[in-house]
Amino acid sequence: MTELATHGPLAAAVADWRPPTVELTRRVDPWPAAAFADLVETTPPALDDGAPLPPLWHWFLLLAHPRTSEIGEDGHPADGPFLPPVPGRRRMIAGGRFTQHRPIPFGSLLTSRSAVSAVVPRSGRTGEMLFVTVRSELTVDGGTDVVAVEEQDVVYRSEPEGTERRTMARPEGGRPEPAGEWRLRLPTDSVLLSRFSALTYNGHRIHHDVPYVTSVEGYPDLVIHGPLMALLALELPRRHAPQEQVAAVTYRLTRPAFVPSPLVATGGREGHTATVAVAAEGVEPSLTAQVQWH
Repeated sequence: MTELATHGPLAAAVADWRPPTVELTRRVDPWPAAAFADLVETTPPALDDGAPLPPLWHWFLLLAHPRTSEIGEDGHPADGPFLPPVPGRRRMIAGGRFTQHRPIPFGSLLTSRSAVSAVVPRSGRTGEMLFVTVRSELTVDGGTDVVAVEEQDVVYRSEPEGTERRTMARPEGGRPEPAGEWRLRLPTDSVLLSRFSALTYNGHRIHHDVPYVTSVEGYPDLVIHGPLMALLALELPRRHAPQEQVAAVTYRLTRPAFVPSPLVATGGREGHTATVAVAAEGVEPSLTAQVQWH
């Protein structure tokens, strides 16, 4: 349980923060889609020009490429348009929403227009946190009609030098899997995480640097990417309900998962909605998601 913390140090740190609007255009190339399908051992979608890009697979396309000299201690850029001016910044994906009005075709030019839509400082039992929501409107081929809208929630903590480091133990196993008629299991290791980091141009050291993630950020092992779990959740309806067109996706991350635990995604459908959970094997779910179809 958290509550608003409008007068704490994180609120003060971002009081004068005015992030810009950022526009980015990339071609919807089939190679990243084929590469991700091979990464998670699945059948790729149709990759011909005009075929629809699966929901959230634009994450492989709309990527910034900061200079090496701009990278900070944690592997992320030290500064950026949507990175709040928080001292000793620590970052994790908290969740997101995606609404699709029309398909995004392979071969098209995809443009995102992104801006910070909410900045909310909160406090809870683990301390003060800052929740930043980035909203992106997607258009294709220079048009003005919005084909999809994404909102992503990112949570930040402040741990400047000299702060006592938090530590997290590896969760105990033995929990039953969440119920569901659909099931997918994906083994994980450092190679899988490195390949996904490369595919998404993500240098965050919690995914590939064991000494850093254990001694600096206090985790028991390499952290499995939140976006990888979200995409794995969407694999279940893509495999088991391929005839359906996704209208909206909502996902929430509640706890990190660590290698070498396999990921297990389970779920099922009820009418026009699918409910999915993704967990490290034997552990409570790290991600829950709902998918709605047109």
